[in-house]
Amino acid sequence: MTRACRPLLCALLAVLLIAGCSGGPPSPSPAPSRWQPRPGTPWQWQLDGRADPASADVPVYDIDGFENSADDVERLHRDGRKVICYINAGAWESFRPDQAGFPAAVRGAPNGWHGERWLDIRRLDVLRPLMEKRFDMCREKGFDAVEPDLLDAYLNDTGFPLTAGHQLAYNRMIARIAHDRGLSVGLKNDLPQIPELVRDFDFAVNEECAQYGECGRLTPFVRAGKAVFHVEYALATGDFCAQARRLGLSSMRKRLELDGWRQPC
Repeated sequence: MTRACRPLLCALLAVLLIAGCSGGPPSPSPAPSRWQPRPGTPWQWQLDGRADPASADVPVYDIDGFENSADDVERLHRDGRKVICYINAGAWESFRPDQAGFPAAVRGAPNGWHGERWLDIRRLDVLRPLMEKRFDMCREKGFDAVEPDLLDAYLNDTGFPLTAGHQLAYNRMIARIAHDRGLSVGLKNDLPQIPELVRDFDFAVNEECAQYGECGRLTPFVRAGKAVFHVEYALATGDFCAQARRLGLSSMRKRLELDGWRQPC
């Protein structure tokens, strides 16, 4: 007569039997990948008010995160577009609904735009939760990516003794906040630190590299298969588009107010 197995041994045998029949335990599902815009992807950049989906027939829209709703984002998604959430990561803005959350101690010198002051990016402990809330807003509205503006404070007269090291630490923190939420993130300007940051960011956004003869410094992003979204304000398209195409940039001319008007290369 066969003896009954002990309960613990029976359970172990059952697990082994099931695993043997199924070829082993199921593999974990892969994490969803972030959107990765490719070099040369056409785009529209409109920060003046709500997005106008008829302003450009392009696959990417970069719009203001505060001034656009989840419905605005969904409308662009229905048209097959990816949508980037613009937020200011380097300056306090007096006109934003969360402006009271920024302590006076982290507000520095005016940055030249009405109602804005540079932030003390050394204070990661203060700025991290504030930026996390802004990125949470982008995620909750359905955005695919974030464009955090003013990531080159150390190159400006901010009222704080900022160094390149402070900026690297802050920019990497910003990238981690985005990635932790499944969002792609773009490096805005900050050309000197591209070699150190190209691995941390999913694309770049640049203003006026052609005017200042600096577009070649963005090639690490293109070589990595990452888009460079680029605008010029003062130059005519004939003055920069040939170089932009040669370098693989996604280039256009815009008015400084960043309304719906554009002249693409």
